[in-house]
Amino acid sequence: MTTPVTKKKFDLKLLRRIFSFTAPHRKTLYFAMLLAIVLAIVSLVRPYLIQIAVDKYIADKQLQMLMYVGVLYFGILIVESLLRFWFTYRTNWLGQTVVNDLRNTVFKKILFQNISYYDRTAIGTLTTRTINDIESINDVFSEGIISIAADVLTIISIMIMMLCTNWRVTLVCLAPFPLLILATWWFKEAVNKSFQRVRNAVAALNAFVQEHLTGMYIVQAFAAEQREAGKFNEINKEHRNANIKGIFAYSVFFPIVEIILATSLGLLVWYGVTGILHMHCTIGVIISFYMYLNLLFRPLRMMADKFNVLQMGIIAGERVFAVLDSDEFLDNNGILPANNIKGNVEFRDVHFSYNPGAPVLKGISFNLPAGQTLAVVGHTGAGKTSLISILNRLYEIEGGHILIDGRDLNEYDIYSLRSHIGIVLQDVFLFSGTIADNITLRNPAIPLAKVKEVAQMLGIHDFIMRLPGGYDFDVMERGNTLSQGQRQLLSFARALLYNPRILILDEATSSVDSESEQLIQHAIDTLITGRTSIVIAHRLSTIRKANEIIVMDHGKIIERGNHSSLISDKGTYYELYTAVEQVKEKEVFD
Repeated sequence: MTTPVTKKKFDLKLLRRIFSFTAPHRKTLYFAMLLAIVLAIVSLVRPYLIQIAVDKYIADKQLQMLMYVGVLYFGILIVESLLRFWFTYRTNWLGQTVVNDLRNTVFKKILFQNISYYDRTAIGTLTTRTINDIESINDVFSEGIISIAADVLTIISIMIMMLCTNWRVTLVCLAPFPLLILATWWFKEAVNKSFQRVRNAVAALNAFVQEHLTGMYIVQAFAAEQREAGKFNEINKEHRNANIKGIFAYSVFFPIVEIILATSLGLLVWYGVTGILHMHCTIGVIISFYMYLNLLFRPLRMMADKFNVLQMGIIAGERVFAVLDSDEFLDNNGILPANNIKGNVEFRDVHFSYNPGAPVLKGISFNLPAGQTLAVVGHTGAGKTSLISILNRLYEIEGGHILIDGRDLNEYDIYSLRSHIGIVLQDVFLFSGTIADNITLRNPAIPLAKVKEVAQMLGIHDFIMRLPGGYDFDVMERGNTLSQGQRQLLSFARALLYNPRILILDEATSSVDSESEQLIQHAIDTLITGRTSIVIAHRLSTIRKANEIIVMDHGKIIERGNHSSLISDKGTYYELYTAVEQVKEKEVFD
């Protein structure tokens, strides 16, 4: 779900917070502000030189002085151009540098959020915050407050110069300005509304495309291509219409500005000629005012647009800071290193729920000695996956205690603890990259020789070498070029490579072909040897070897024991086992 962009008042406090990210680059910020002041002053010199040249040196035919003025004029033009280039370059450099720092800060914040945060926040929304919204903050620097300040200084300095030169001509030339103010206000409001619609439409497009690319299998499997294309067309139309509204505002505003400028120039010529005839004005003043008016209207044309860009940058900043201000980060309050843990796991009356008032685990208690294997079975929704999700504090429990080697889970440094807990999930996630990259998780400290050694231990080296490129084979996004079983085998290699003391297997042998299952079963036997293992699996071949089996139902343990004792009890486990035996295949307990 995307957050609509809404119009709100100019937030000075939020703007100050955005500018707080310039703290490491304050010299550049101050230098850009100094350049803005210098440019405002320098822009006045050329018209003034023209005025002097016309009124004094041309009238008196002082050709040598005219030559000096010409050289000075050309020199000032070069200097002004260089200053303007440097001002533009430094403000954009500042914006991109702040964006770089802010994007790193936001992404790091996202990385350290609790898993529950992602349960409630759409991935497309976080992508928009990290990419699009932060890019809009760049506009605050490149086209926003610094640029606006420079334009305001230029306008003020030009108007002061005009008033000092000839206040009567100035008032006549600026007579059409109320019309310009009205046109600018209308343009600002129209473009602002257009910006809001465009940003909302872009967010909707991003979310729709991302969701449907991820779920393309379902779209095509149910022959829904035409229907989904129609939905996309409606969202895309809104994006087009929003842009057309903005285009219309630009198409109306700029001709109006040109008409007002032409009117001001017409009044200048009319009053200037009258002034010359009555000796109230000179030709040099008329020419310089012509230049002043062009310099004056140049920033006025873009002022309203820049204010809208600034406002949308501030709105984007608010959305980005909402991510930064989230307090759903992991509270790593433990200091105990987990380097020497043996792996004894104990649950004491553990209670857990994803949402208040909807308990998932209700008083779970068990003790798993180091080096032994615990199998967990039960119907879907019994709480099996929740049981392992709280062992490495992906979620925080509501009551009870989880102990490792007799020490409360919260006493351990969470990152040290997680580095000694290996997890293999049913839905294996592989990143874009090579086989080796996915096994090492791009850890440069792990040599390829170690990766091959682990693969040979698991018996999957030959399978990898049969792939084009072997360990350099590109698995593509999410590992779509590999089968489910192949992806599962790579996840085993990833877990074994980091040599965890505690191993978690979450339905790691379901939904694979028989050939892959044989490799996987061998890999599991290799993995669990000498390690504390919690296995959530439905296939009997995996469960039989467990030292203890617990059967869960609706968040509670209803049976426990080994395979033989549970069969003799003829309870829920016996019913599940019998159902599998009746169909004469290793089917998934469901």
